[in-house]
Amino acid sequence: QLQLVESGGGLVQPGGSLRLSCAASGSTLNYAIGWFRQAPGKEREAVSCIDRGGGYTNYADSVKGRFTISRDNAKNTVYLQMNSLKPEDTAVYYCAGRRSFRTWCVMDVNSYEYWGQGTQVTVSS
Repeated sequence: QLQLVESGGGLVQPGGSLRLSCAASGSTLNYAIGWFRQAPGKEREAVSCIDRGGGYTNYADSVKGRFTISRDNAKNTVYLQMNSLKPEDTAVYYCAGRRSFRTWCVMDVNSYEYWGQGTQVTVSS
């Protein structure tokens, strides 16, 4: 079973940057990892995902060109670098793991089995 812990959230001004980290309790080698977010009153949505090896990534249209997902399997950690942040990026951000031996990942909330507790990101002046 995979246990995930997010960190790195906080308050940032529009145009600023944050880097979120998702640390796993065990090896992430056989897991695709996704980042998701949920704003107040809205459904949880996919932000980005990365396959088990890190060779395939995918992004929601709303964050393409601004966010970058990466992983370090030696450290059992996945990162989400967020640049040019906008107020509409404000949400609780979650990382999630899906056991997978595929060389791709899915942007589907219901496909992920293991979830972290979330970290708050607030973009405001």
